[in-house]
Amino acid sequence: MSPIRATLLALILAVLFYACTHAPAAPVVRNSPADAFSSAPPSTFYPAPGALDTSFRAFLEEYNRFFEQEMSRTQTPGAAVVVVKDSQIVFLRGYGVRNWGGRDSVNANTVFRVASLSKGFTGVLTGMLVQSGAFQWEDLVQKYYPAFTLRDRQQAGRICLWHLLSQTTGLPYHAYTNLIERNFSIPRIVEEYFPKAPICGKEGEFYSYQNAAFCVIEEVMRTATGKTYPQLLTEKILQPAGMRSASCDFETMRREPNKALPQVWTGYGWRADSISRFYYNSAAAGGVNASAADMGEWLKLLLGHRPDLVSDATLDRVFSPVVKTDKERRIFPRWLGRSDASYAMGWRVLTHEGDTIVYHGGYVNGFKSEIALNRRTGLGICVLFNAHTELSKECVPKFFEYQPAEPGRTSRK
Repeated sequence: MSPIRATLLALILAVLFYACTHAPAAPVVRNSPADAFSSAPPSTFYPAPGALDTSFRAFLEEYNRFFEQEMSRTQTPGAAVVVVKDSQIVFLRGYGVRNWGGRDSVNANTVFRVASLSKGFTGVLTGMLVQSGAFQWEDLVQKYYPAFTLRDRQQAGRICLWHLLSQTTGLPYHAYTNLIERNFSIPRIVEEYFPKAPICGKEGEFYSYQNAAFCVIEEVMRTATGKTYPQLLTEKILQPAGMRSASCDFETMRREPNKALPQVWTGYGWRADSISRFYYNSAAAGGVNASAADMGEWLKLLLGHRPDLVSDATLDRVFSPVVKTDKERRIFPRWLGRSDASYAMGWRVLTHEGDTIVYHGGYVNGFKSEIALNRRTGLGICVLFNAHTELSKECVPKFFEYQPAEPGRTSRK
């Protein structure tokens, strides 16, 4: 080979070597949700060694193993879990990926839509406004929203604030939720359609789950305080509680860089969907966005460790059962009896083995969410998913089944 050819060949080989060694990594081909789960490194927070006793630490580790296994078995794309014991976050972890086919792992600060867990925020916010004297639970809705009416005008005139939040206005099940999904405003739904709806039962006694009627409280708050629901929620709960990533509007969620995207199962695999505007027009019922880290701060408040924001008396009232929900489809049918569930102010109240568990679940736009707490034991959990997954049905019952037995009580396992 001539010296010129040898030199050219050396140059070509050098360029090829540089290109190969500096090329971007090849995309990871994932053929199943389990592959995506296993490829995402966990982000786990535990307290400092010695901060928890051995049995409680073992409980958290056992629950973590259960959750890892079920993430894989159920082919769940992404999730985040936070556990609070008394006033401390004792477990905080992201699982899986924010977007199917992507490489971004879910972490403690990944923001999800929490769907109907928003109702719990609304119940507590209403209690805080009662606590500050803005209005009273027994106030009539028409005092603040004169345009509110029903087909039965006498019943409409008897509807109090607590009827809205306890789902006991007497309206049919999910009355006009379909119009929320068509992006109608709450005032338009109330003023144009509520007068046409049949009345199914007496106020305060007939339970029927609602979104539109629940959100009438937003109009009450606006009249009583001069501020919108998002303003009040941000000023009174999200900011002072330290929920740094939380919000309740579409634009903030759209701009959030560390957010999970909803995943839709196609029958062959997961497909990413976009964040929709659904239910941001009814923020009190389904418009809150938050991370697991945010929900840990929320659990601290719910367990009574933020008396500077909300009193125990207010929490007692918000969590006090109003009406049995036994005519509704069963909550955790393999775990609870039909008569073991009631509705309070934006919260479900469950009776399990002599204990009271305050709970709510949610689903919107492909996101699934679960929150539950036992005020007596000071223990709470919140789980956020970016897909409608079978695991959402098991994560709360298993949590309370795995918890350590208390002295003098039989193990829950």
